[in-house]
Amino acid sequence: MPAEMEKVGFIFECGRDGPDFKVIQHFLGRLNPKIRMEARFLDNKRRLLEDCGAVAARLIRDDKCSRVVVTWDLVPAWGGTACRHDDRELASASLAAAGVPPDRTLLLCVERELECWLMADSRALKSVLAKFKHPHEVGDFVERKMPDRQIGRPKTELIGLFVRELGRGRKYVDRDHALVLAQAVPDWTRLRRSVSFCRFATKVAGKTL
Repeated sequence: MPAEMEKVGFIFECGRDGPDFKVIQHFLGRLNPKIRMEARFLDNKRRLLEDCGAVAARLIRDDKCSRVVVTWDLVPAWGGTACRHDDRELASASLAAAGVPPDRTLLLCVERELECWLMADSRALKSVLAKFKHPHEVGDFVERKMPDRQIGRPKTELIGLFVRELGRGRKYVDRDHALVLAQAVPDWTRLRRSVSFCRFATKVAGKTL
């Protein structure tokens, strides 16, 4: 690895080909191409919060990562209530138990789901939907100025938007469409409305939006 590159460990709550991994890897490459991602996967939120310490310790000790980012969606995939404070306490306890220095880790909670980032830019949404819907026009929809707060169930809303525009034959599926939507984001002017995305950009990629 070239001397100017930084190896950063990432721990995800999805599988190896999960949408969170694909989207964050894509955005990280655009924000800071000098960071090399070393990814690990813990399959679900509960396992990630409870077991991230041991994985982070190995990333620092064995894989020589300069730091580790633990990332998850605030809203569980199975629905229900969520508390960012409780999530962070659980992850912090796991990291402390494994002896991972706090200054070498970052807890990145995506509010509320990854789809909140994907819905922050209507330009990207319309361009992707237009490719599927051509030659018909895409309808208008409201773009929220504070997506983290104003989109309560982003994935559910995005599924509804796909059904409304494209019919039930082409429903939004995160493993198929999340990366496509991320790749369609032309710049950061809309995504910087998301507090959690700005935290990712500044704290992880070192870029002020």
